[in-house]
This record gives sequence, C-alpha cells and structure tokens, in this order.
Amino acid sequence: MKGFLDDANYSVGLLDEGTNLGNVIDNYVYEHTLTGKNAFFVGDLGKIVKKHSQWQNIVAQIKPFYTVKCNSAPAVLEILAALGTGFACSSKTEMALVQELGVSPENIIYISPCKQVSQIKYAAKIGVNIMTCDNEVELKKIARNHPDAKVLLHIATEDNIGGEEGNMKFGTTLKNCRHLLECAKELDVQIIGVKFHVSSACKESQVYVHALSDARCVFDMAGEFGFTMNMLDIGGGFTGTEFQLEEVNHVISPLLDVYFPEGSGIKIISEPGSYYVSSAFTLAVNIIAKKVVENDKFSSGEKTGSDEPAFMYYMNDGVYGSFASKLSEDLDTIPEVHKKYKEDEPLFTSSLWGPSCDELDQIVESCLLPELNVGDWLIFDNMGADSLHEPSAFNDFQRPAIYYMMSFSDWYEMQDAGITSDTMMKNFFFVPSCIQLSQEDSFSSEA
Repeated sequence: MKGFLDDANYSVGLLDEGTNLGNVIDNYVYEHTLTGKNAFFVGDLGKIVKKHSQWQNIVAQIKPFYTVKCNSAPAVLEILAALGTGFACSSKTEMALVQELGVSPENIIYISPCKQVSQIKYAAKIGVNIMTCDNEVELKKIARNHPDAKVLLHIATEDNIGGEEGNMKFGTTLKNCRHLLECAKELDVQIIGVKFHVSSACKESQVYVHALSDARCVFDMAGEFGFTMNMLDIGGGFTGTEFQLEEVNHVISPLLDVYFPEGSGIKIISEPGSYYVSSAFTLAVNIIAKKVVENDKFSSGEKTGSDEPAFMYYMNDGVYGSFASKLSEDLDTIPEVHKKYKEDEPLFTSSLWGPSCDELDQIVESCLLPELNVGDWLIFDNMGADSLHEPSAFNDFQRPAIYYMMSFSDWYEMQDAGITSDTMMKNFFFVPSCIQLSQEDSFSSEA
C-alpha cells in the first residue's frame, strides 16, 4: 500500500484474518528503515466503525456531529459520512471538505465561536444554516450576512477542573441569554436551540445536571420571545471509552426525559471528535539523535540519587508536527519501543524531544526506557486527534505518510449496517492484502 500525505487519493488495505495492526506497523517500520526513516501513521478505519456502533448502542437518541478540526483526513470524513454522522465545522475549508462528500447542508453545523464575515457568507451560499453564537457582536454579524441562519445559543458550563474557576472561555452566561434573545428578536435572527460543552477533563457529572437545567431555562425563556426551539447540542468531551460514554448517558438520560422528552420535537445532537478518531491512529517515529546526561541533572536539575545515566532522545516528529496538541495539553499515550528487548534489560530515565531543538519541543518529560540507539523506532498509539494538521515550516519538517487499513470483519460489519462500496465516494478503493510475513516480520502489499 502507498502512504498518502494530504489528498484524497488514498487506499485502504483489507487485512486477511490473522494479520493485525502490529504486523502492519512492522512492515512499514521495515520499509521506512530502508527508505529514509520518516515518521508515519497507520490508520485503522475499522476502529472508527466500532466507535460508531458503540455510540449507537449506548446513546442512539443523540445524533453525533463529528468535529472536523479534530482530524480532517479524507478517509476519516468519508467513513463517517457513509456511517451517517453529521459534521461540526469551524471554517470554510472544513465546510468545503464535507460538502464535497455530498453531505447535505442540514447535516452540517458551523461552530466557530469567532466567525469571519466571508465565512458566514460562504455558509449562507452553500445552505449551511445552523450555527452557534454566544455574544451580541457575533449575532449582529450573522444578522447582516446570513438571513436564513438558525442559531444555537452557546451557554457556558460550570466546568470545574482541579478546583479552578468555571471555564467561561466560550459560552454566554444564563443571565445574558435574555439580552441575546432580545437582540435576536430585534435583528430578526432565528434562535432554534441551545449548545453547551463539557470538557473531557471534567470529572464532575453534576456539571451535566446544571448544564441541562440551564438549557431548559433558555428554552423556556426563548418561548417567551416567540422562538420555536427544536435543537439541543450537548457538545463534545467524549474520551472514547465505553465506560465514560455509559457514565455520561447514565447522568443525562433521565434528565433528557424530564427536560426534553421524546415526542417534544427537540432534536438532541452532540459534537464528538477524539471519541471517533483518537484510538484509530498510531504514529511511528524514529530516534534521530541521543544525548547522555547525568541523572542528578535530569528533569530541571531535580536530584534522583542515582548514579545511572539518563538519556535525552530526539525524534523526527514533535510539537511543530504531529504532537502539536502537546503545547496545550498532556500527552494521552505512552511510548512503546518497537524493537524487542529482554525482560530483564535495565531501564533508564529518559526524556523524548522533537527535532527542532526548541525548549518547547519536549514530548515526554520523563519515562523509563531501555537504552535506545539512533535509528530505533518508538510507537505512539491514540494519536488520531489533533495530530494530522499541516506541519509548521519550523526546520522544514515533512508531514508523515498515512497508511490505512481495515480488517475484513470490520468491512463485513459495515456491509451488515447497509454500507457497501457503492455508497462510498469515488476515491475510496479497498485493496485486499495477501500478506506473507517475512523473517523481518514485514509484509508487502501494493496499491
């Protein structure tokens, strides 16, 4: 199979029974070792199918609108479009990507909190009417540039994390909603519902209780102004685990029955992003440089009391590439050494860095690894969210290739769900893989 960088000309390798993700990674590590040792992704599209099945089994009453900015790879968008999800877009580029797949405008919402006038006009031009808003300035922009807009008022949540004050970065207060409703009435802007968002880092289920209660208040308030409210958007924040999804459903399901009961004509939607794609992508990076440092000077000079050396490893991908999200949040994956090593092999305190030599380009501050050499590979799983953006021009990094795969069993599951190759877009070609593992644990397959 070929690895593709940034266009829709991708292939998906259908894996025979007995061949798994590990075999695929082994193959491309072997190939890349021979051809230049560039970093690469392996995307298992079957995991996206499984996440959708999980969603349908647990929260079927809530329609997912996938957050495109999380991962806008063409293969991802095409699979999700075929599965029937909606799409939450933050820009003209994202709306155009989704529109090219033949997704109807009714299944696209425009969620940017700070909208450019030109992009509001573009949404109006292509018939994307549903959009979010949390302040008077945005409301006036919408009124001037999109006469058919249907607005969801974005309200803030009491998202308490680590004892800090509530997250009020985006979303208006309940107190300010009446003013916005008055403005909307004067501007002749149609308000059709409410949106809120609870961060995935929030562990307090009570936040959903308050958010749904506030949303109901806004619905009632809007009714006083004569607005017909028919949509509730509960945002994102879904980590991807079945436990968390069940936990959220356990909290919100009885509240939805009370505040927004079935038969009330109110459509419940959400904006999952990393939920669908995080576990579907694995990143392989190569060690390009290595430094030995004294252990007592490791990690900002903290003394460890050990005479063993510590190691700083530099990889061919970093925060100016696939690890960009590391600048704003902790890494949600543990590096795995690709080469085999003995169980009793000593482990050393190690830190992992990107190739820029920038002090911000630290991927892992401290972990225990066997001693590695230049040319060795590290594997990072759960890398599907916020990692496939265009790389920075800093040090002229090359964007990693992406290799797509899916097991036959997952493909059959898609067919059982009524999704066949005929319903896929023209660029979706499946390549059966007749895989023969060599002594190097590699297989060959050509697209």
